Amino acid sequence: MSLLSFFGRRTTAPQARERLQILLAHERIATSGQPDLLAKLREEILEVVGRHVAIERDKVIVKMERGAGVSTLEVDVEIPNDVQITKRAVGA
Repeated sequence: MSLLSFFGRRTTAPQARERLQILLAHERIATSGQPDLLAKLREEILEVVGRHVAIERDKVIVKMERGAGVSTLEVDVEIPNDVQITKRAVGA
């Protein structure tokens, strides 16, 4: 009988599994707010781009993808060929 087994020290595998489960739980909580985040990002992007160019609200698409080590934010803004600069952009 070793001294470590006497104190009931757990092996590293169960500890690692527990830490991973905690990490995954936090990650799930963070991604559950994703729709709100995307809606806020979309509105802010519309506001900023709208200061400089007249765009249609339904022509802006915002997507977020989460990968293993990287999250990607994709923004598609369709700008018409006959771009009209708004008054705010002229003064800037």
